[in-house]
Amino acid sequence: MLNALEVITTVVVGVMVGVEFSVAFVMNRIFNALPEDSDQLARANGGRMLGAVMPFWYIGSLVLAAIWAVAGWHHHGAGLVVTAGGLLIVSVVMSVLLLVPINNRGKTWTPENRPADWKEQMNRWDRYHYVRVAVIIAAFTLLVAALV
Repeated sequence: MLNALEVITTVVVGVMVGVEFSVAFVMNRIFNALPEDSDQLARANGGRMLGAVMPFWYIGSLVLAAIWAVAGWHHHGAGLVVTAGGLLIVSVVMSVLLLVPINNRGKTWTPENRPADWKEQMNRWDRYHYVRVAVIIAAFTLLVAALV
């Protein structure tokens, strides 16, 4: 049962990393190349869609890592799993304090109601997101290392 939990946790976190990496380094570059209104509309739509899913994914990943840490406490790699869980906590805190407030504003914007500094706010979101991606990549790496 522990082996299944380890694999499920690693896959769930790994797919989350892939989605967030894609947002940071693929989707946002595509959006930035669109004409101005299309860029903002794409970001708003992405913010609504991913904003509805990602909280469950982040919290679910953290819960799975916590269960793995408790269930595998006396097994090899437990310290790595605990550290990965700590990094996932950091990613959740970053999300709630830094990224979600910007996302909540951005997902309601249209070309008619967006603020003059909308691009600066999106650039700030991007910078925070790069850091969050690095944090979850580190967590994923530790989970993979704990498997060996």
